[in-house]
Amino acid sequence: MRYTITGKNIEVTEGLKSAIYEKIGKLERYFSKDTDVIVTLSVEKERQKIEVTIPVKGSIIRSEQTSTDMYVSIDLVEEVIERQLKKYKNKIIDQKQANAGFTPSFVQEEADDPEEVRIIRTKRFAMKPMDPEEACVQMELLGHNFYVFRNSETEEVNVVYKRKGGAYGLIEPEF
Repeated sequence: MRYTITGKNIEVTEGLKSAIYEKIGKLERYFSKDTDVIVTLSVEKERQKIEVTIPVKGSIIRSEQTSTDMYVSIDLVEEVIERQLKKYKNKIIDQKQANAGFTPSFVQEEADDPEEVRIIRTKRFAMKPMDPEEACVQMELLGHNFYVFRNSETEEVNVVYKRKGGAYGLIEPEF
């Protein structure tokens, strides 16, 4: 795997790099050698955060973990990604595209019993056109973490969502 390691408000020391190579390197048995792994370390007050993104054909495997110790965060992120891979193996690997960034041994390995995704409720609602700022206000009024709306400027369906730290995000379609 090819690693890209960056730091925000933290110097990426050789000790941190070796911990990342050791822990995230355990995941090499699942991915082909030309798989990219993007690791971002950041520090904010007492929060030591690691974000790991692994793009594979048709999917993105991602985890973000925070603790008071960066080495603990590194341990946690490796465990979470491994769990994700095992849990969603059937969904992320299309048998016709077995070379999609995964090793043949992982593709052929017997999958855990998949937990069935169940949709238990469907909502339908009219979407009046509004700007993203108005959608954020509506989201706050409803007490939700996200809000789906029709953007009055683009006429596209967009989503605003609440990010950690109280900021907002906007998701727009790309064609």
